[in-house]
Amino acid sequence: MFQPRISGTVFDLVDQAVDFVLSKINRSIGTRVESARAPRTYEIPEEVVTEAIVNAVAHRDYTDNGSVQVMLFADRLEVWNPGRLPPPLTLEKLRVAHTSVPGNPLLAESMYLAEYIERMGTGTLDMIRRCVKAGLPEPEFAVPQGFVTTVWRAALARQAGVQAGVQAALSLKEAAMLQACARGAVSSEALLTAAGYSSRTTNFRRWLDRLLNEGLLERTVPDKPRSPLQKYRLTDKGRAALSGLKTRDTEA
Repeated sequence: MFQPRISGTVFDLVDQAVDFVLSKINRSIGTRVESARAPRTYEIPEEVVTEAIVNAVAHRDYTDNGSVQVMLFADRLEVWNPGRLPPPLTLEKLRVAHTSVPGNPLLAESMYLAEYIERMGTGTLDMIRRCVKAGLPEPEFAVPQGFVTTVWRAALARQAGVQAGVQAALSLKEAAMLQACARGAVSSEALLTAAGYSSRTTNFRRWLDRLLNEGLLERTVPDKPRSPLQKYRLTDKGRAALSGLKTRDTEA
């Protein structure tokens, strides 16, 4: 995982963060058929990287002391900001045509005038369209603690055999947590150990929430999430996902 620290104006933040991500991901260089400059194609479309970062900077909650985080992993790009979806937007509405509801109108206006954003609320739809066109799974949007955009890298899409539009790709952490449940229900401490964490960090809770929300894991005491007797077990969907992982590991 690469995680540098960047400072400056909002425009500096966006430009430097985008340049950082593009410098670390795979790219291919085309031929100079149509112009003197050879075209570059990145494994994650440049417009998708830019949109994810611009959204985080433009829509974050500036009353919160947290920072925008742009984290590049071997299998995905995660962009996190301390903010929430303003009403009436929901995660579901981000995947269909929707209005733009800026949380910071003055900042949004400045970024609009500088041509960093549009006023039509089309950013998330454009990200989805470009990822599908590039053969990647659709980006994921979540609000576990702040707003998180996850864009999967091309290498993971090939390894997992996922098709465009399918959001079943698993991170290494999630795969390890599923494998920990292979023989039966386990405690959260066992999941922590399997994922390589020593404490209940924000990232651990994010992975666990995703596995629960995707229906891959379920609680043994669903009516009392904080029960001291709480354990986690595979669902039928989780067993199928784990079986698929083992099959791919064997073929590799």
